[in-house]
Amino acid sequence: MPPTRTPPPSTSFLQISYPAERVVLATMSREKDLNCMNKSAHWEMDAFWKWLDNEPSLSVAIITGAGKKAFSAGADLKEWNHSMKDDADPRQRLGNAPAFKPLSRRLGKKPVIAAVNGLAMGAGTEFAVNCDLVIAADTAYFALPEVKRGVSPIGGALPRIIRTLGLQRASEFALTGRNVTAKEAFEWGLVNKVVPQDQVVLEAVRFAEMIAANSPDAIICTRAGLREGWETAAVERAVEITLEREFAELQRGTNILEGLKAFTEKRKPQWKASRL
Repeated sequence: MPPTRTPPPSTSFLQISYPAERVVLATMSREKDLNCMNKSAHWEMDAFWKWLDNEPSLSVAIITGAGKKAFSAGADLKEWNHSMKDDADPRQRLGNAPAFKPLSRRLGKKPVIAAVNGLAMGAGTEFAVNCDLVIAADTAYFALPEVKRGVSPIGGALPRIIRTLGLQRASEFALTGRNVTAKEAFEWGLVNKVVPQDQVVLEAVRFAEMIAANSPDAIICTRAGLREGWETAAVERAVEITLEREFAELQRGTNILEGLKAFTEKRKPQWKASRL
């Protein structure tokens, strides 16, 4: 039985494990297909992220890919090509706006760490761009090769890499479609840390444990403030929104009282599940 209050959704693309307290690890598991994602995999992941945000025993998730070669090669281009045929239902085309928000466009409440263990192409890179932290193997590389396939990286990365990389580097990344090494992505600010390939998940777990040791309420509130500032142009308005919404809820909870009391008593706080 999983160490959670509610069972995770049924999955076949994602392999779910619990490497540390309050931490869940999701491994994309189509290794022979470079962990590329078909439509059913996207629906699976949508259910998983919703479960994460609603599961009170968890504070942070890690996503990685099975094997050593690929984090994810992105969308299943064979399925996409089939969906574009004349006799295919145009409503089912992969390029259409989905009925769910993929990880590349997820807002959510709780942080997600990408443990990029190998190549991250297309939607694989778009996933990483929208994760809260990115740990990359020294063998990993990132690319948005959609322009080479006659399509566009429209899954959420374009406005986000502008925020993270700036116009010129974002343009180089998206318009050339070239591979960007983990070292270069680190220098650009897309990656937090580069480690040997066999250490990438362990390092992600280390960061996840540091996050999960903190107040569940404070994690959600702090992430909301960061995201509000990243996604909106008005910095002061972002502060006001977070104060009025998440921080107001945080102050009504017990974790703020416990954190302040534990500091005064010089002991480790005993956190409760988040009320946010």
